[in-house]
Amino acid sequence: MDKGLYKFLVVTAIVLTLAWIGWSYYESKIAPRNPGDAAYLAANKLFEDGEYQRALDKYDEALDQTPNHIHAMRGRARSLMQLGQSTQALAEFNTAISLEPDFGSTYANRGILHDRMGRYQKAMEDYERALELDPELIDGPHWLTRFLRNQPQKPPGIAERTAYLRKELAKPESERLLRVPEQDAEQRSYKQ
Repeated sequence: MDKGLYKFLVVTAIVLTLAWIGWSYYESKIAPRNPGDAAYLAANKLFEDGEYQRALDKYDEALDQTPNHIHAMRGRARSLMQLGQSTQALAEFNTAISLEPDFGSTYANRGILHDRMGRYQKAMEDYERALELDPELIDGPHWLTRFLRNQPQKPPGIAERTAYLRKELAKPESERLLRVPEQDAEQRSYKQ
């Protein structure tokens, strides 16, 4: 390898490492935080680890500190959905949508909840609204997110689910296949 190229690569690696360390330090020690943010960030980590009840407790802690912490409300709703508390989750999603009606991911998640509850028409409406508000949702989780979740295959997204539901609901009721448990289990909630 050329000495000049090698030196350039070493310097680049050192600069990027120092920049990452500096950014990490700033984010953890210096960056201004609002009340509830620390609990919210801890809850997100617990949620990603599949610790939904503990995540719910942390989201509640964030909401105790800042009652209108919209991100904690969304996290709380997603946790309740994962815990199977559909009625409470629906109320939380509705509250979050009333506070920020132009945030597509909340509609996507409420659509997933409606889908799980067997309310397929409402699910399609929410999926379509989510895609209208945030067209990037059509791509589903980013490759890095899938890598961190150990999810090598891209799961079906809300656009695919909407098309599937539309096709199945057009069939006579006796011929419909609206649930495929092993595929439905792959559908993850959306977070932004």
